[in-house]
Amino acid sequence: MQYAGKIRKISVAVLLCASLAACTASFRNHGYVPLEEDLSQISVGIDTRDSVAELVGTPSSSGVLNDGGYYYVRSRVKHFAWQKPEVIERQVVAISFTDGGIVDNIGRYTLEDGAVVPLARRITRNGQDVGFIKKLLSNVGGFSAGDLIN
Repeated sequence: MQYAGKIRKISVAVLLCASLAACTASFRNHGYVPLEEDLSQISVGIDTRDSVAELVGTPSSSGVLNDGGYYYVRSRVKHFAWQKPEVIERQVVAISFTDGGIVDNIGRYTLEDGAVVPLARRITRNGQDVGFIKKLLSNVGGFSAGDLIN
């Protein structure tokens, strides 16, 4: 009888420890942002796209157009139990260039700034990118019973 009681106490203790361990938050880091020392080596009005990539590395994202800026993005995400993952920190370093490819500006943004930097755009131009569902639905009623017989 005493043996069964000890096993029960040990089981409850192990279950309690496992449930407490499951409730600890875990953090994940995603992306890369250059260090401030590296960014200070970039000269606005002098450096080019190639020299920026050489000094601070290849960007994780670049502008929508070929002549767009470089965007370096780093995020820290908190995962806690059953809750939805939450972004608790985000840094974006945006380096913009002139039409000639010379550095025009270097900006650093965080979640506190509230600045939204579009990293991707999805634009449908003049109906060229019509989706599958739209094509399918546009054909409904476009044929007659005579078409099916022939």
